[in-house]
Amino acid sequence: MAEQKRARTLPLRKTQPRQRSRPVVDLNVLNDRLGYFVRRLQVWVFQDFVRRLSPIDISPAQFSVLVVIDANRGLSQAELATTLAIERARLVRLLNHLERRGLTQRLPSSGDRRRHALQLTRDGQAILARAKALAEDHEAALRQKLSAERYQVLLELLQEF
Repeated sequence: MAEQKRARTLPLRKTQPRQRSRPVVDLNVLNDRLGYFVRRLQVWVFQDFVRRLSPIDISPAQFSVLVVIDANRGLSQAELATTLAIERARLVRLLNHLERRGLTQRLPSSGDRRRHALQLTRDGQAILARAKALAEDHEAALRQKLSAERYQVLLELLQEF
């Protein structure tokens, strides 16, 4: 008769995940630099915004373009570029992409044949409505992280620039 091997069982030990402590890094003069903290905030805000709008494949720049076109039907590309401080060549690429997706249209301007009047398509209006809802979730998270009062103060300060 074949010898039956006994499975050796060891008692299960509950192990705690190793928590690595982060070394304390001295930021030196960065602690007193507004630009450093504005940049850190901007990175966090953009990462959260991109994550929230990823299901509909809209970037922060595309969102801004859709919002401004929707609010200013017939706006020219030059006016849009100036308003959003987007380099014109970059804006053209962005508008080409939005047009290929069927979200925007460039129509000939009635006053100037060299100018295009921008507007959203029905699909553009629908995707913007979804994007605005997702963006509001993002803003709610910011208000929660900062507190409603601090959020409002920061918004008002930044609007001065």
